[in-house]
Amino acid sequence: MSSYIFTSEAVSMGHPDKVSDQVSDGILDALLAQDARARVACETLCTTDYVCLAGEITANAKVDYEQVARDVIRGIGYTSDDIGFNADSCKVDVLLHSQSADIAMGVDRDGAGDQGLMFGYACNQTEEYMPVPIALSHRVLNRLTEARQKGEVDWLRPDSKSQVSVEFNGSKPVRISAVVVSTQHAASVSQKEITEFTVDQIVKDVIPAEYLNDQTKYHINPTGQFIIGGPHGDCGLTGRKIIVDTYGGWGRHGGGAFSGKDPTKVDRSAAYMARYVAKNVVAAGLASECEVQLAYAIGVAEPVSVHIDTFGTHEVDESKIERAIREIFPLTPKGIIETLDLRRPIFGKTAWGGHFGRNDPDFTWEAIDRASALRQACGLSSDVPQTEFVIS
Repeated sequence: MSSYIFTSEAVSMGHPDKVSDQVSDGILDALLAQDARARVACETLCTTDYVCLAGEITANAKVDYEQVARDVIRGIGYTSDDIGFNADSCKVDVLLHSQSADIAMGVDRDGAGDQGLMFGYACNQTEEYMPVPIALSHRVLNRLTEARQKGEVDWLRPDSKSQVSVEFNGSKPVRISAVVVSTQHAASVSQKEITEFTVDQIVKDVIPAEYLNDQTKYHINPTGQFIIGGPHGDCGLTGRKIIVDTYGGWGRHGGGAFSGKDPTKVDRSAAYMARYVAKNVVAAGLASECEVQLAYAIGVAEPVSVHIDTFGTHEVDESKIERAIREIFPLTPKGIIETLDLRRPIFGKTAWGGHFGRNDPDFTWEAIDRASALRQACGLSSDVPQTEFVIS
């Protein structure tokens, strides 16, 4: 079997692009809380003490968009002038208008809000049903965020990034070859203290010890310091972290971003459904790896194509699995929205930490409740085997 290294990255809630994603989804949630059928396409730009909201919104709701933006930014932790971005003092411009009537005409008939192709993926590499590199990258940043929010040290700031490189032998992960963590920090802390804390209390706390050895390389704040960060250090835009949001580059991506879009936008809802389908295929024991592609035409309800790829890991013929998917899962925009119960204000928490592989009851696309039905539709026993994960 061939040996290779695959790398994925994750970014924190304080990363400027994720600030933008969270503001956009915060506005979406505020609108859905008042009007479950709101049409929303909200884009956010943030830079030094400035936020711009733009896009299209049609809703029977009254929302103070500026206040929502400030509340989200405050919740992230940007509350001080000395880091160049302050929820209470930044300027907020609101440039939002109603949705195009031409687009609305097709959506009103329960058709897709745009053309496009969406991918969903799942595998048995980790208990998250996610590839090892992206799963571990998220675990590192989740732990780092926890340390900041709990005040385990007083020098951590909101902006941070992680990157994990995993060596594989064929399809099996064998070791971690490198871990990169860059975290914004106070000027008072030394690089030595940052490195020791990050390696000992963060990385080694969440990455299984058997995958770390004396050859694993650690790059902690490799530029030497990271004091200037967040929107003050780099302009943020909604939708620029689509690979972080999904499978870390392991699975394919159709190109559409998620945040700020209501569920009539198949960029978001169909990507969630594709993940739901792929995860249930793996949980059903029909394959140890599965990628699902859905494609849509604007204003047309049924997908123009449904395709699966199990990369040679299928236990039954792929054509049979594909037929079972069409039988078990509603794939029209309306069917997706109803099946996954997407007309709810649940999207703010999707905007950092990844949209997939998370144990939260509101993430309905992570359920494996159709595994038994899939097995039956494929002519197998309804008894679902226990999934054996490579890494717990």
